[in-house]
Amino acid sequence: MGKESPVGTFIHTCRENGQWMSRLPEELWDVPLYNLALPGSHDTMTYCLDKRSAVSGNESKVVKFLNKCMPCIVRPIIMKWSTTQVLTVTEQLEAGVRYLDFRIAHKANDPSMNLYFVHMVYTTVTVQVTPTLRTMWHLGHQVIVSYEEDMELKEHCELWPTIPYWWGNKTSTRALIRYLERMKRRGRPGKFFVAGINLTENLGYILLHPFGSLKKMTLRSLPCLKIWIKQQYPGPKKECINIIAGDFIGNNDFVKDVIELNTKINPPLDCQSREAGTNSISFFAS
Repeated sequence: MGKESPVGTFIHTCRENGQWMSRLPEELWDVPLYNLALPGSHDTMTYCLDKRSAVSGNESKVVKFLNKCMPCIVRPIIMKWSTTQVLTVTEQLEAGVRYLDFRIAHKANDPSMNLYFVHMVYTTVTVQVTPTLRTMWHLGHQVIVSYEEDMELKEHCELWPTIPYWWGNKTSTRALIRYLERMKRRGRPGKFFVAGINLTENLGYILLHPFGSLKKMTLRSLPCLKIWIKQQYPGPKKECINIIAGDFIGNNDFVKDVIELNTKINPPLDCQSREAGTNSISFFAS
């Protein structure tokens, strides 16, 4: 039996995912970050949504009206379907997550200058201006901050541009995977991008699942999504992936599975074909 290469064993020698990037084998040190597989969390800060918060200004007039007229009924529903994470941001980083999705907003009619994280409702914590990037760099940490506000990007050319996010907006796992495969066939962006494995509810789905929640919806999808993740390859080629972001990232070895995709990298970096000894799975409409 041949000796296993460092690229194939680095995951198995790491007991903790919190330091996985520093433990990558040396032959991967010069690979661009956008050609590695990076685990990410979708709507990172929703573990601390405020039950007493007003509904976000971005929500529809119908949601705002129903929340105002029947708060005792509507508010618990909003909380069930807007919470996407249960681990704190520190716990997510310690679990190995390296892409964080922050939605930031100012509350309407709030005289203070406070900014909050938001997903349908606002968080209990405010956005802190410290530690600064300079402080992070002095501590030996590297941070890339991407902005999605086009106007700000035009005015400040030094800002990192938007990182594309493949959002399927699907309630079905199979439909989501078909969407992701369709995006892969079109070809990955040249730099950073995110493949979102998060399902998205809509009003019809919520009405059909009155006792459901986003967590139940997500956990049911994980076995199929786990198979899809394990089939992926990081790299620069057309059908390769980069960041994979999901909800409830502490479940079903999601982070570990994404990190382990880097063991497939065999410099010179290439995205291998499905015919090269890999198993595949087909998804059909139910």
